[in-house]
Amino acid sequence: MAYVDANIFVFAAIRHPDEAKTAQSISVLRKIAEKRLPASTSVLTWDELVWVCRRILPLREALKEGKILFEFPNLNFVDATLPVMHKAEEIMEKYALRPRDSIHAATAILSGEKTIISDDSDFDRITELKRIPLSAASK
Repeated sequence: MAYVDANIFVFAAIRHPDEAKTAQSISVLRKIAEKRLPASTSVLTWDELVWVCRRILPLREALKEGKILFEFPNLNFVDATLPVMHKAEEIMEKYALRPRDSIHAATAILSGEKTIISDDSDFDRITELKRIPLSAASK
């Protein structure tokens, strides 16, 4: 199973200016929906997705994207628990990541994931995870 960073959902929802990123995100999401890519993400991905969409789209459309996320087929959601937050704090200290990236990394690690699909190269610093760029994951 792979952990999917929030940016994959955001790129698909807002139609990233780089059309290739949008197409690649949709490809990854299609693989998940079709059970060709077992995947998980944090429940906090909803917050990131709706937050970004709300800056670009009307409130109803942003909330619609959030609803689509929670109804996404074959996607496992991992709760943001206190142990995840403690692990995120450790990761933030060790790798100097932003808080939300630290939460995603902690969620993946504590869920037993070895890979994270993301276009955020900050995850490359985390030795416990292997980052799979969107371009590679979409093939």
